[in-house]
Amino acid sequence: MPNRAPLPPPTRTPSPPPTRAEYCVIACAEAWRDAGEILAAPMGLVPSVGARLARHTFSPDLLLTDGEAMLVGLDGTPEGWLPYRQHLALVTGGRRHVMMGASQIDRYGNQNISCIGDWARPSRQLLGVRGAPVNTLNNPTSYWIPKHSRRVFVEKVDMVCGVGHDRVALHPGAARYHRLARVVSDLGVFDFATPDHSMRLAALHPGVTVEQVEAATGFPLAVPDEVPYTREPTTEELRLIREVIDPQNTRAREVPEPGNPRGRETPGPNTARVDPEGARP
Repeated sequence: MPNRAPLPPPTRTPSPPPTRAEYCVIACAEAWRDAGEILAAPMGLVPSVGARLARHTFSPDLLLTDGEAMLVGLDGTPEGWLPYRQHLALVTGGRRHVMMGASQIDRYGNQNISCIGDWARPSRQLLGVRGAPVNTLNNPTSYWIPKHSRRVFVEKVDMVCGVGHDRVALHPGAARYHRLARVVSDLGVFDFATPDHSMRLAALHPGVTVEQVEAATGFPLAVPDEVPYTREPTTEELRLIREVIDPQNTRAREVPEPGNPRGRETPGPNTARVDPEGARP
């Protein structure tokens, strides 16, 4: 028989690189890193994926909620009862970290979800104040903003719902548990680690520039000399996001790939990646 050269080992198709939505998931998950046994209260699709990822990996003691009356496991099935009184005890005792949305947010972290325009005669009515003041004054709070723009990042909010650092400074006794941990948008990550607690650009998502963030922000940001990028998800984190937590790739509806505004052909476990042509303007 003729000699045959050995067949080369099968090549493994590399996993598609992380998408913008997956970087946002990682940035949200990091809000709960090593948080211990506290209640994670994510509001929004990407924060929910992030909270579940955190519990799957570096924050296994997190308590996840269905948003109403139950504690839930990683697969969404109930694992405990969360009566309203106990929920409030976690809130007012600082043992809850909520990630809320914001229709407007200013440089000091004041948030508005109530109305646009003069509150006495607004041009647009939104959700209402709801639990934002209690959240921000009684437990750690972060914000998730899927579309970073000057309409959201404003010089001054039309109505204060979530309480920012400048207002807390006027009434320090009322803010024992006040802590604004981070703001995550589709462009980057922001915190308030400045002398006057104004908003600072803490990280850029890959493919985004400082100039793009500044152009989409309605107030001057504090910008360090060197701005890091949001960390890449590990291979295992990508597998969990794509195959276990969000196999239907619903995250792409909230944060489509730049240059692909309808979210088509963004990678799930069995799809190819569309490379971004540039960041969202």
